[in-house]
Amino acid sequence: MKKIIVTIDGFSSCGKSTLAKALAREMNYVFIDSGAMYRAITLYFLRNHVNWNSKAEVIKALDNITLCFQYNAETDGCEIFLNDENVEWLIRDMLVAENVSEVAAVKEVREFAVAEQRKMGKLKGIVMDGRDIGTTVFPKAELKIFLTADPAVRVERRFKELYIKNPNITIDEVKSNLEMRDYIDSNREFSPLRQAEDAIVLNNSKLTHQEQLKFALRLVKEKLEAVTV
Repeated sequence: MKKIIVTIDGFSSCGKSTLAKALAREMNYVFIDSGAMYRAITLYFLRNHVNWNSKAEVIKALDNITLCFQYNAETDGCEIFLNDENVEWLIRDMLVAENVSEVAAVKEVREFAVAEQRKMGKLKGIVMDGRDIGTTVFPKAELKIFLTADPAVRVERRFKELYIKNPNITIDEVKSNLEMRDYIDSNREFSPLRQAEDAIVLNNSKLTHQEQLKFALRLVKEKLEAVTV
């Protein structure tokens, strides 16, 4: 069967992972959450007091990190493991969120993660979401989607997600965190967040999960019909 690579890029809290997971499930593809990889690296750095402004410390730390995704039948999803530990929920902590953009901006970290991501996509048949998947990781991907949403909608989504774990979180804290991450992601020197020239823009501010999935599946169908090899 013909298989393609689907990339979904965009800012934080646009719902990239939600769409990517649903799309992968419908297509029977492998879903790879690149953001989870950077979060797991950040968690390791925080736990081990790694100074990510020190090239030597970063390189040494990365040599001690192994990342992989394993399917969980109970949640019907792939979860990330850091050195054989399931950290899927630990990486969603606010402390990780506050530092992940800085860690992800480090050249050595990005090179490490991109190399791992490319290995995962060698056989195609994957849906991967992130910031630079369609521009840096898989610039020749058959289908690239750039997901957007209104800032206020993104803040509300992120607040609802974090409130479950931390009822003391405030809207202002979430708004500040997203603004900071947007700035760092868009202005970092290595692989900044940007829309690929051949990406299809999808603004899901007023769409349901089912509506955006339907739109994405139509795009996939069109790409698969165009694939000759």
